[in-house]
Amino acid sequence: MSFSPSDLPDLTGTVAVVTGANSGIGLHTAKHLAGHGASVVLAVRDTESGERAASSMPGETRVEHLDLASQASVREFAERWDGPLDLLINNAGVMRPPAYRETEDGHELMFGTNHLGHFALTGRLLPALQQSSTPRVVTVASIAHLGGTKAVVEGNPETSYSPEGSYCQSKLANVMFMRELNRRASAAGSPLVSTGAHPGVSATGLVADPNGMGANPVVRVAAPVVMPLLFQSAAAGANPTLYAATLGEPGSYTGPQRRGESRGPIGPARFNKVALNDDLCAQLWDVSVEKTGVEFAL
Repeated sequence: MSFSPSDLPDLTGTVAVVTGANSGIGLHTAKHLAGHGASVVLAVRDTESGERAASSMPGETRVEHLDLASQASVREFAERWDGPLDLLINNAGVMRPPAYRETEDGHELMFGTNHLGHFALTGRLLPALQQSSTPRVVTVASIAHLGGTKAVVEGNPETSYSPEGSYCQSKLANVMFMRELNRRASAAGSPLVSTGAHPGVSATGLVADPNGMGANPVVRVAAPVVMPLLFQSAAAGANPTLYAATLGEPGSYTGPQRRGESRGPIGPARFNKVALNDDLCAQLWDVSVEKTGVEFAL
């Protein structure tokens, strides 16, 4: 379909949170939401970088500290929140650390950050979302989720860790969470809409992140030069998220449509068949509740 940020509706009165909004997909997502009238909170690990990003954006923005690798930080962010929340965009992530690492809570870093951090954040912000008449949660995944397997419910144990395989599992968990949240909200008669998106292959700072692939100094130096030459821009990569945040149908998953969903106009993205297994989605949900202690009062 033809879609660009100019197609966004008027978002005046909308309150939005975008995780990882200091760079890449998150930055462009936050910028366009604010530019169309939303009041946007940039939820970021590096608040200094977040302030620089916010200063470049139009409209109403503010920066809040959030480290998704820390369940304590997630809890503190939610406890600071005051008032209704209309839109939560679960965007931040860690990609392919070369060696096994854990969050401070003892979870594999990618599973703990990309999935469990956002799972807990959504659950803890649910009371604020329920104060909105049109609550929406967008979970940003990846075409890499197609490489995930049923072992996703094991939570990326150290014994089976690989940078690529474990990243795929964490992004598969994102898609499964999106679908299960939508199913539970619908079953409960809640107005909450859960959608998903992926950016294709975009030139963002995620590759150079020292917590991920950027832990390799060669990758960290080369990525800012090589990525823009090979892949679509971060601005283009934000389009599926912006669509999912405003126009996407409940339970939909949006991504680029060309070159194996790596770039181009947006449309319905492919699902890993594991993500369509409702029993496994429910099992992953239960595992996530156990690991985070966060229940969803839908």
